[in-house]
Amino acid sequence: MVLHPEENQQLFYFCKKIDLKMRRNFDLRRVSGALAFSLFLGLLLSAKDVKAQSRGFFVPYSTAGFGIGTSNYYGDFAPYRRPLASTFKMIRWSVGGNYTRHFTPRLAARASFIYARIAGDDYIMNRDAKHETSIFYARNLHFRNDLKEFSIQGIFKLTPDNRSYDRRPQLGVYLFAGVALTAHNPKALDSLKGDWVKLQPLGTEGQGNEGYAKPYSLVQFAIPVGVGVRYKINSKIDVSFELGFRKTFTDYLDDAHGNYADPALFADDPLAAHMANRTTEQIAVRKGVDRTEGVRKFLQVNYPDYNFDNVNPLAALPTTGFGAAGTPRGNSPTYTDNYLFGMIHIHYMLPSQIKCPPLK
Repeated sequence: MVLHPEENQQLFYFCKKIDLKMRRNFDLRRVSGALAFSLFLGLLLSAKDVKAQSRGFFVPYSTAGFGIGTSNYYGDFAPYRRPLASTFKMIRWSVGGNYTRHFTPRLAARASFIYARIAGDDYIMNRDAKHETSIFYARNLHFRNDLKEFSIQGIFKLTPDNRSYDRRPQLGVYLFAGVALTAHNPKALDSLKGDWVKLQPLGTEGQGNEGYAKPYSLVQFAIPVGVGVRYKINSKIDVSFELGFRKTFTDYLDDAHGNYADPALFADDPLAAHMANRTTEQIAVRKGVDRTEGVRKFLQVNYPDYNFDNVNPLAALPTTGFGAAGTPRGNSPTYTDNYLFGMIHIHYMLPSQIKCPPLK
């Protein structure tokens, strides 16, 4: 079939128009597909980003805690060279409360108050056959001291929290360290009246007299360091166990540090003289046990050339020079007294915010 030139031209324009339309549809489909893919990728990335931000978001919270436990003293009457005896022979009690603010999954800070008693006794520590011939048995000093400690501590959680307190791990381990201010007041039992007597005002080592040290302070700084394990009871309550060692800057928690003072200083104060030197005391006052035979063994081992036949060993002690002015009364003048708390705490999660009732 032969087309007219005019019809041929119309057919050409018609085909061209169809071709252009097909190209446009193809380009639109290509652009739409690329746009859809880009939108999908953007949504996917943004969803991941939101999820990551959600995981990293931490809601700070606070806890209030109450604890009870043990206390241990280390010093002139409980030396580190006998760790088991020093830790377990004179265990006493401790009780306290704290407020903790958890700032991040790993970091927290707390304010803590602990009231505790520490104690030491030469007779109790050295009454066995192995140690009753030591100079510490013959020294016969003892004390107790009620400590009132306020501290600020930083906490690092080895097991981090999740984004909110109710999602915290079931079990966590943490470390803590800080600074503390401790009020103390060592006392000893008066064997004559049966009363516990404050030792610092007596100046048992001559403190406050000319040529002697000034009276020691009854308020001291300490550095608490320790480790704790926390267990989640439910969404609101945790229980924890802590061991916290306190490094102090005093050697007078037990009132023993330096040398025996000149007895003439106590000529007008019989109570101070009695508390300053208790070597000749027959009865170990805290236990009510006669020390005579123990002191006899001490003399036989440490003064073998001394003739104490038919002489009361307690009366013989001063003639040997034991406990004389200028001889050591405290056995660790270069070390400080320290103490250790082992406590179980109950922690309650405090509400993070006040929820208002809905409007009606």
